[in-house]
Amino acid sequence: MFGLGMSELIVILIIALIIFGPNKLPEIGKAFGKAIAEFRGYARDPSSNAEKTTQEEKSGKAEA
Repeated sequence: MFGLGMSELIVILIIALIIFGPNKLPEIGKAFGKAIAEFRGYARDPSSNAEKTTQEEKSGKAEA
């Protein structure tokens, strides 16, 4: 995974824990996971996502 071993991942996790604290870290992980899932969804089928985004933009402009 990106050329990172287990020891590097542990060091990154410890640094993140020190910087953000134990209360904020789960929220950051959750947001990061949602961002990755959304990116994978867009990468999987870009044409249908473009149509969906266009429809959302049109409906948002109609309401405004």
